Amino acid sequence: MSLSEPLYDSGDIHPIDIVENLANHHSWDFDRVGEDQIAMAVEGQWRTYSITLAWSDTDETLRLICTFEMEPPEDRLSHLYEALNQINDLCWDGAFTYWHLQRLMVWRYGLVLSGGQIAGTEQIDRLIGSAVSTAEKYYPALQLVTWANNTPEEAMRIVMAEAYGRA
Repeated sequence: MSLSEPLYDSGDIHPIDIVENLANHHSWDFDRVGEDQIAMAVEGQWRTYSITLAWSDTDETLRLICTFEMEPPEDRLSHLYEALNQINDLCWDGAFTYWHLQRLMVWRYGLVLSGGQIAGTEQIDRLIGSAVSTAEKYYPALQLVTWANNTPEEAMRIVMAEAYGRA
């Protein structure tokens, strides 16, 4: 089934139902935590990413949190935070943060659907795909900063821009 094919007939679909259907479509391991939340594991090239999506009726926002474990040496934390600032300057569709106590690197994004807007299947699939591809893109630079003692500037040289078109 193509993602562009309608998965539902009704226009009044809960966003987490759409996410659950996508998880089934992609064969991702998932757990429907509650009516408004789902957690899943998505395999990337570098890591398996834990992704949680939660719907908030109050502010009509679909929140995505993509995490992976990271335990940098304490003496490299300032370099890691500097690298995160540089990375976040390049990202327009979300932001990284490091949760030190939980030892987690976190990519966060909120899709505001105010006024009764409904997120489509392709939009949510892109949201999840973007989180994973962004984490994959910057993972090597984060590793170089934390474990190879590279400066953030040196580590960012490894980050490649997306190529468009054909060679």
